[in-house]
Amino acid sequence: MAEHPHQAIAWQLLGEALAAQQRLPEAVEAAKRAAELAPDNALFARYWAGLVEQTQDMEAAAQAFERVWRLDSSDHCSLRTLVFYRRSLCDWKDLEALSAQLVQSVEMGQGNVSPFQFLAEPASAAQQAVCARQLAGAIKQAADRQPIKRVAATISSPRRLRVGFLSDGFGLHPTTILTVALFEQLHDSCLEIHLFSTCDDGKQASRRRLAAAAHGFHDVADVSQRDIATRIHAAGMNILLDLDGYCRGRKPEVFAYRPAPLQVGWLAYPGTTGADFMDYVIVDRFVLPEPLQTHFSEKVAYLPRCYQCTDPTRVIGTPAPREACGLPGTGIVYACFNASYKLNPRSVTRMLQILAGVPGSVLWLLQGEGRMADRLCEVAQSMGVSPSRLVFMEKLPHRAYLACYRHVDLFLDTEDYNAHTTASDALWAGCPVLTRPGETFASRVAGSLNHHLGMPEMNVVDDPAFVMKAIRYGSDANYRAAIKAKLLQQRTASGLFDIKGFARDFEGLLWRMAEHQRAGKLPGTFRS
Repeated sequence: MAEHPHQAIAWQLLGEALAAQQRLPEAVEAAKRAAELAPDNALFARYWAGLVEQTQDMEAAAQAFERVWRLDSSDHCSLRTLVFYRRSLCDWKDLEALSAQLVQSVEMGQGNVSPFQFLAEPASAAQQAVCARQLAGAIKQAADRQPIKRVAATISSPRRLRVGFLSDGFGLHPTTILTVALFEQLHDSCLEIHLFSTCDDGKQASRRRLAAAAHGFHDVADVSQRDIATRIHAAGMNILLDLDGYCRGRKPEVFAYRPAPLQVGWLAYPGTTGADFMDYVIVDRFVLPEPLQTHFSEKVAYLPRCYQCTDPTRVIGTPAPREACGLPGTGIVYACFNASYKLNPRSVTRMLQILAGVPGSVLWLLQGEGRMADRLCEVAQSMGVSPSRLVFMEKLPHRAYLACYRHVDLFLDTEDYNAHTTASDALWAGCPVLTRPGETFASRVAGSLNHHLGMPEMNVVDDPAFVMKAIRYGSDANYRAAIKAKLLQQRTASGLFDIKGFARDFEGLLWRMAEHQRAGKLPGTFRS
């Protein structure tokens, strides 16, 4: 198509005017027309892609960002968005090459690559650290330009610590599922717990339970990051914990203002922040063995148990019948309820090999965006596995989702990004988790849960072992029964779900950090 630059500019201006009037669908069409009239102009394509992204039509957005990348191979922001959308849609065409280019762009310091999205790439811990440091540096520079006003520190009792937790997950969110019982246990401890919530989710019952557990619940959903930091500083927190890191909805800029004397990363973000304004990261020795410490900017504070807590008061209900869930009446049910961006050719290939080795078995997956399910069915067909053996579940309320594990025989994990809260859910519901621990924090979380559960046999060393064990599990009823029986025993015997013990260890670790700091010492590694 020949270029018509004057017409393209006119359509572009129309698109901008429509977008300003909140007429997004019309704005998208106008911007698309501009891009079509100037097919070699990356600027028009980029504006169109940005508008399409706002519509939350991931298929269309992926196509738009692919066009931007083809026109301008220096636009690494478009590349990172394209790769993440392709992963989410299970559209693996050219993905290996695109991923390699993304990793190379990080190593060369090009573009603003999201460290959270980068965790799903086949990157090393060192490469993940480079990615995080780039964002941390930009955040720090922005905060330094407008520091918060310092006030006289509020004096707290030497026998009590004021501890703040900042999160976008204090509501209907996995973070609440993991932490609410911990805060309840800490309510009568020597910690004064303050929760700073950046999400607007006030009507949820889980939110009310959090507010009752904390000594102070601060709704800062509509507050600027600088003002959040000012409020936290004025409240006199001795320690401030970041429960989000670089996850979506995160507020890392708050920590760049240094509102607390000790700042600690924990729980949601499985990697380093690369930030000099974070003092510690709370982990366990499985998810972060000592050789990996060199890739973390934070000093490491080890818990003597799994770093991930959860709520052991949750009741596992009765699910709908198998047929109502789309499952066959008989046969082995494998499941992977990880988000679709965690799926990749390697993980899915071994899942399909398992189905091929266990006649009558099915694989239960979460329904994803766009044509995600269709693409996975096409992959199955290409490997000689009937697409009918893939069952897709729409997103359910947490109680209903948790009950579904009663139908699942074995959870099959993914890499390079494991099941985290999802793995904890499965184990609590009595469903074993099979995983292959990798060489990064994000790829070792499910392995840590199995390790601390006392079931290391569910951690395998490579893909052939993964496939072989899963096939044996599906084919050998006695072996399957023994594994499930051991899991039910270890849920109480191992201490993995011992929230009282976790609260005791967690409180003790925070006190050690505070006393170390009060003695005038720089942050250092705390070994369990």
